[in-house]
Amino acid sequence: MTLLGPLFAPDEVRDVFSDRACLQAMLDVEAALARAEATAGVIPRAAAPAIQAKCRAELFDLEAIAKAAPNGGNLAIPLVRQLTALVKTDDAEASRFVHWGATSQDIIDTGLVLQLRAFLPLLEKDLARLSEALAALARKHKDTPEVGRTWLQQALPVTFGLKAAGWLDGIERQRGRLAELKARLFVVQFGGAAGTLAALGPKGLDVASALAGELKLALPDMPWHGQRDRFAEAGATFGLIIGSLAKMARDVSLLMQTEIGEVQEPAGEGRGGSSTMPHKRNPVASASVLAAATRAPGLVATLLQAMAPEHERGLGGWQAEWVVLPELAVLAGGAARTMGETMEGLELNAGRMAENLECTQGLVLAEAVQMALGAKIGRDVAHDLIEKASRRALAEGQHLRDVLTADPAVTQHLAKAEIGRLLDARNYLGQAAALVERVLAAKK
Repeated sequence: MTLLGPLFAPDEVRDVFSDRACLQAMLDVEAALARAEATAGVIPRAAAPAIQAKCRAELFDLEAIAKAAPNGGNLAIPLVRQLTALVKTDDAEASRFVHWGATSQDIIDTGLVLQLRAFLPLLEKDLARLSEALAALARKHKDTPEVGRTWLQQALPVTFGLKAAGWLDGIERQRGRLAELKARLFVVQFGGAAGTLAALGPKGLDVASALAGELKLALPDMPWHGQRDRFAEAGATFGLIIGSLAKMARDVSLLMQTEIGEVQEPAGEGRGGSSTMPHKRNPVASASVLAAATRAPGLVATLLQAMAPEHERGLGGWQAEWVVLPELAVLAGGAARTMGETMEGLELNAGRMAENLECTQGLVLAEAVQMALGAKIGRDVAHDLIEKASRRALAEGQHLRDVLTADPAVTQHLAKAEIGRLLDARNYLGQAAALVERVLAAKK
């Protein structure tokens, strides 16, 4: 998908999961295996450097590996065949010990772990960048009033800082999940044909330990060929990250609607334009993230389905992971980069926010009057009075203030000045500022 790839992720992210990177990761495992087995005395010491010298992706015919993969059912079998042939050209004796005692799944799983380890710092960097941008927005607009909306309808005044703090709070949880994932994900997979290391005799665990050390991965208590929760957790975590990013994209795109116009994605040459309408400024960044979020749930579901393989090594589910998990990673990485850039350059229109707060002529603050009046005459009675006043204001096109100040049932309990104060959005922001400060403090 060379044409569409840049729509969803930058080259830097996609390169981690390129065909060449996939091949090199598996070759890194093969080279490390040879070194580990030489250290453990399982293969001749001279074999390890001879094997390692050929574990370079540029020496391999990727097209031939791809065409041969269907016959073997995976990429490792034709890769090992080519590697053995390459080693044999220089050292026939060493070629006998290529892939010694391993199974294809050992190489493929551990190779994917290495790719994920290379990817996570990129994702963490972009999430950290986004976190800083969101913190800056929350801090700057802690007291900037805007309409809060529930069920897509105007509800009560909030602040834009509170909205940004909500986004930030979610991203900080995702960063925590990502950090917690590493201990369970960055482990070696090595068990041989059925997970018993039988081919290596009494040296099996020594080789496994040495292999983990060579790759700087943890050694699990046992091979995990048939236990796919590690990859499922990684995919689910990427899905959760994409979901939090999509929440921002959804809010931004809704706030960009012409009739609302409270924010705009960053401007740029040719950015957001239409092929036919010169006035358009489309939420293209939000569209990319929302498209990723549309794809992610099905991909995560595939990984969850793959958690029930048959017996010691499964059929079909494991194979599905090869495509699905990298795709989720790329989508998460691309969406994080996109939202970081968007939030750094997000344009706010505070004037439009103020206009939207007034567009219902005071109705958005009906609850504020109800609560003040309810303290004097009871909530239910106050609710009925303010509901009737709100309906009248709406029907007659009047400001709620004018209807209320003309109603003796209200003015005998609330002075006109008090009604005016209650209908000022700045006076009904609740604990918005304090909540923003709590989120900012937690981030620190």
